[in-house]
Amino acid sequence: MANLPLISTQASGSPATRCATSANSKISGAAERRPGVSGTDRGAKALPPTAATSSEAKGAAPGKIDFDDYSADYDELLRESTKLYAEDSEYFARYKVDLIRDAARGPIRRVLEYGCGTGRNIGYLQAAFPDARIVGTDVSAASLQVAAANNPKAEFEVEGEGLELGAFDLIFVASVFHHILPAERAAVMATLARRLAQGGSINVFEHNPFNPVTRRIVSTCPFDADAILLKPAELRSLLRHAGLHLQRQTYCLFVPPRLSWFLPVEKFLGWLPLGGQYWVSAGHAG
Repeated sequence: MANLPLISTQASGSPATRCATSANSKISGAAERRPGVSGTDRGAKALPPTAATSSEAKGAAPGKIDFDDYSADYDELLRESTKLYAEDSEYFARYKVDLIRDAARGPIRRVLEYGCGTGRNIGYLQAAFPDARIVGTDVSAASLQVAAANNPKAEFEVEGEGLELGAFDLIFVASVFHHILPAERAAVMATLARRLAQGGSINVFEHNPFNPVTRRIVSTCPFDADAILLKPAELRSLLRHAGLHLQRQTYCLFVPPRLSWFLPVEKFLGWLPLGGQYWVSAGHAG
């Protein structure tokens, strides 16, 4: 999906498989497990005919993006989608991981990225939490093959019903929920809440639907053909209904990195609904 800033663009954000000995064997879980969505800050245009054909062949819902179709050239499509905002498409991964690292409390031993896609955030999570076990999940097995090859020390699991991973101190979800059908979002959030350890936090980043530039970029971006943007109120409601207590909500990604002199000011603008994305975190009571 595309991580979208106030003045221009971004893309990135989606789930994982247990580590084995080779890149191919690192992806555990059956390919048949395919409910949910794939993310890692994904981006989108109209669904290409080839993608529609392969998605329908797999029994996917009509019009739904199948990220298996984009796994080989995802990075290139992402760079193309975000080049007006930042020449370095890795900027958005660093930006968000820095935010959650600085906000983390207590020891972080296990980290889950739900919807990790091709693993663009995984290396930054490993650097931010060097003592933690990093697990990524996604519904796209093809994307996870790429993630496993590029991140041999992380673990990956194909996301699906009945997947048991244990509890995590930190859960990171970047630009994933707008790919999930509204009727399925509550069930996904409930699953994530069950995976969250006591004292841990779930950190969700989403595109800001109040930002006209964000909306325009989503409407023309290659992986967002199925995107249904969430307002912050909906995300807060999903977290509360999953039994979680809100810790923060802040708007972010106000300016492109070339305006680096302005970046220190962003932390004072979190209340202003003009950032390209917003971040909501929550945890269990007590």
